[in-house]
Amino acid sequence: MAQPEIGPSDARLIDRHLDAIWAETGLSSSSRESYRRDLGGFARWRGRDGALLDAGASDLSDYLAWRARAGYSPRSNARLLSALRGLFGWCLRERLRSDDPTALLGSPTLPRLLPKALTESQIAALLAAPDVESSTGLRDKAMLELMYATGLRVSELVGLPTQAVNLRQGALRVTGKGSRERLLPMGEEAQHWLERYATHARPALLGKGHGSTYLFVDAKGEPLTRQRFWSTVKRMAAVAGIDATRISPHGLRHSFATHLLNHGADLRSLQMLLGHSSLSTTQIYTLVAREKLKQLHRMHHPRG
Repeated sequence: MAQPEIGPSDARLIDRHLDAIWAETGLSSSSRESYRRDLGGFARWRGRDGALLDAGASDLSDYLAWRARAGYSPRSNARLLSALRGLFGWCLRERLRSDDPTALLGSPTLPRLLPKALTESQIAALLAAPDVESSTGLRDKAMLELMYATGLRVSELVGLPTQAVNLRQGALRVTGKGSRERLLPMGEEAQHWLERYATHARPALLGKGHGSTYLFVDAKGEPLTRQRFWSTVKRMAAVAGIDATRISPHGLRHSFATHLLNHGADLRSLQMLLGHSSLSTTQIYTLVAREKLKQLHRMHHPRG
């Protein structure tokens, strides 16, 4: 059964709000659609046009309680509440409302999930897995090496334009979340494999007379999707003998950060490399390092 459409006044309100966020913060298209979906879901649940602008705290509480009973996760409800707080805070500033119905709502308690990182030996095995004698294998090798060397997000990796790479300087210019740019060193190993891919494999994949603005392409000359890349990572993990549960969508990024921290990198530098807007986001990697120290203590200390 199809969901009812959002009422026209609610749709206009959401559009105005998202336009304002985009103008202020450079909200990405994926975040924009997530916000639209969350806010629209509440409007549909209330079942009438104008549901957003005249919602009270009890309406929001009832909706969150309904979602909890329906099996939505605490993380999903926390994201929804963030979207609602953003909307009603903006309504208050724009004098569309005289109060904020989210002011007294508590946030769902979220478990602190530590990112899963591969060991350095597992990373070495994963990077050695692609068959570099084939064009697709050479591409996969270059992508894995680049992701581990720079800590790119998956979306950043598959969306890289060719002009973002400076092989002569060994640097990469990346546009991340919030349209924030960062300049990343790629290291000699990643630079070597990227140069081999660009010289030999990419022209073969594109075919004679074809071009693309994307750096990484498939056998049809089309840009790779995130799903396609991660199916490749899973396949390479199997070749490397790595348990599939150890590979997550951001596994190489987490490994990059954890290994840098283990080898003495400071949090501020790590924050810049990862493109985090807040240092508090980067600090979770100190917990990873702390857990590793605890494991080593338990394994090797006589009273561990």
